Amino acid sequence: MTQSTALPKYVQTAELLIREIASGRLADGARLPPERDMAGELDVSVGTLRKALNDLTDRGLLERIQGSGNYVRHKADAAGVYAFFRLELVDGGGLPTADLLDVTRLKKPDGLPGFGASDEGHRIRRLRRLSGQPAALEEIWLDAAWATSVRREDLLDSLYFYYRTRLGLWIARAEDRIGVDVVPDWAVTEFDLAPGQPAGFIERWGRTNEGAIAEYSRTWFDSNVARYIARMR
Repeated sequence: MTQSTALPKYVQTAELLIREIASGRLADGARLPPERDMAGELDVSVGTLRKALNDLTDRGLLERIQGSGNYVRHKADAAGVYAFFRLELVDGGGLPTADLLDVTRLKKPDGLPGFGASDEGHRIRRLRRLSGQPAALEEIWLDAAWATSVRREDLLDSLYFYYRTRLGLWIARAEDRIGVDVVPDWAVTEFDLAPGQPAGFIERWGRTNEGAIAEYSRTWFDSNVARYIARMR
């Protein structure tokens, strides 16, 4: 069974706008629509939108000019909750969300790269969406030394946000390896590619500030829906 694991609505709205700015869909210096119109376009309340805009202003991504409006300001080092999430819609941007498929504590299987202090891990499987479109399947292994248990109801769209706020674990850097692999046999029907079909493939090793590998993940993505994007400034 899937489970919605949404972040608060104002955080979702802020993250969507951050990704739109990063992708260039909202250009530097662009004036945003009036708040009431924008709230209607995003299907949120004006109050929720204002909280999101305040967040972006605090990050230096918006300049709010009294009597004139809100203007986009690109900032190279401004990172959102999804700073490590590299998939975007083919046309750019897209709000990441996740349907949780399964979370189980298991002995790390043969064939999994060696990492962490424990011989067990929490295996988390999810269907990732971009602005509602099924885009990728994820299998994440969190080393069991970081948590005795991981409860379904505690997990959020952003696992790194969950790690920081619930486990005190900061993923400071990640190594990604990109290739092609076949879709796994646990794929859900919402994902357009069937098991055994080729898909874009990402392996990731997530490291703490001290350099220890705390997490290993595998992602299969539909290249008709999403692209892997890495921006360097």
